[in-house]
Amino acid sequence: MIKLPTLVSKAQKATPLHLVDEGSLPAWLKSLSTSDRTWVKSNGFEGRAGRRLVLPAEDGSASMVVCGMSTPAVFWNFSGLPTVLPHGDYRLERTVHTDLGTSVALGWALGGYGYSRYGKGKDKTYARLVWPVGADRGQVSRTYAAIALARDLINTPASDLGPAELAAAARSVAKAAGAKCRVITGNALLKQNYPMIHAVGRASDRPPRLIDLRWGAARHPKVTLVGKGVCFDTGGLDLKPASGMALMKKDMGGAAAALGLAQMIMDANLKVRLRLLIPAVENSVSGDSFRPGDVLTSRKGLTVEIGNTDAEGRLILADALAEADSENPDLLVDFATLTGAARIALGPDLPALYTHDDALADDLARHGQSVSDPLWRMPLWKPYDRMIRGRVADINNAGEDRMAGSITAALFLDRFVDPGTSWAHFDIFGWNRRNRPGRPEGGEAQAMRAVYALIEERYSSS
Repeated sequence: MIKLPTLVSKAQKATPLHLVDEGSLPAWLKSLSTSDRTWVKSNGFEGRAGRRLVLPAEDGSASMVVCGMSTPAVFWNFSGLPTVLPHGDYRLERTVHTDLGTSVALGWALGGYGYSRYGKGKDKTYARLVWPVGADRGQVSRTYAAIALARDLINTPASDLGPAELAAAARSVAKAAGAKCRVITGNALLKQNYPMIHAVGRASDRPPRLIDLRWGAARHPKVTLVGKGVCFDTGGLDLKPASGMALMKKDMGGAAAALGLAQMIMDANLKVRLRLLIPAVENSVSGDSFRPGDVLTSRKGLTVEIGNTDAEGRLILADALAEADSENPDLLVDFATLTGAARIALGPDLPALYTHDDALADDLARHGQSVSDPLWRMPLWKPYDRMIRGRVADINNAGEDRMAGSITAALFLDRFVDPGTSWAHFDIFGWNRRNRPGRPEGGEAQAMRAVYALIEERYSSS
């Protein structure tokens, strides 16, 4: 279990923290002294989610803190507390049920997250919470660790996170869990029939790779994760403008989410046979770049006409998905920062979900809501297959125009997965555009917790 700087097991002196919602506020107010009740009312505290109020003692110190929460409570309600409360230790004033205690602890932990590799924020101090009685410490620790891992990877600039460094991160996660991790590098990708991963990454002086992590007993159900690992995307010969490249260090956000999810699964020792595939490349420009109009033969044997070199993510995912599907997994999930079209349709905070499996879609939506990790199902609208029909090859990697861009990208990937496979594709943004409590501007692990909750429900821990 990792050490969380904003949580402590015990404290000599801790300020009581009261949790209320708008419904329970009147009863709580009746329990206060007349002076405290007057203080609460004069400060306009109404129990709204995320609001907090410090009640002073006679000597001016904090006698207690009250925090408003939603009904039901979500952990983001508590993420602002470590940074806004006076420094010191705090404890829940009463014993709460396990789910609420876990939510408070997770929110408090995430409130202390910051990316400090390059110095900024290293010396920041936080208010600390005494672990709530009954909180699931393992769940809090593994969730925080996975989110922090994914965010750290996404936030790291491409100068320090290329395909080799992404592979090293996967190896580190594998080593900690006792998993096996194999990496296919450079021209070996051609020899082992991953031609589209090689084509996309060959222009860079940092060779492309396929990261392949395996863990779990062979007798357990097969769960396979695939994550898009484009460590930087220039757009290739169809070069992006400067504004389009500004955030392209995050184009490996799908790989980061998949790796974080794999770490959670292994830490919880879920009863699955886990496989994680990450095609890791840098889409660069050189004399060896693949070109618009080129035709690539994929691992599955389908020929792909290159309509746009900036639609590279689906190419590397296609080879990885073909390999993943070859083992007939019980569940196949991929994560990718794939299209701007998904962001136009759903905005930055709502990942697009594509699947043919209605039961899987319903379960993911339910878990996404329950763990505050939202998603929205989009259609795999088969009539739009015509938009990616190749002129000289089986399929084109770019739609005939900009319409339905997220759908046509998903339809492209659909060609590389058997119709009978229970497969979910997430088109994510992988980034927080603004600072919110517990969610600082920067990398974000979207859809990861929703998928974990689904897998945990289906495959209980041993």
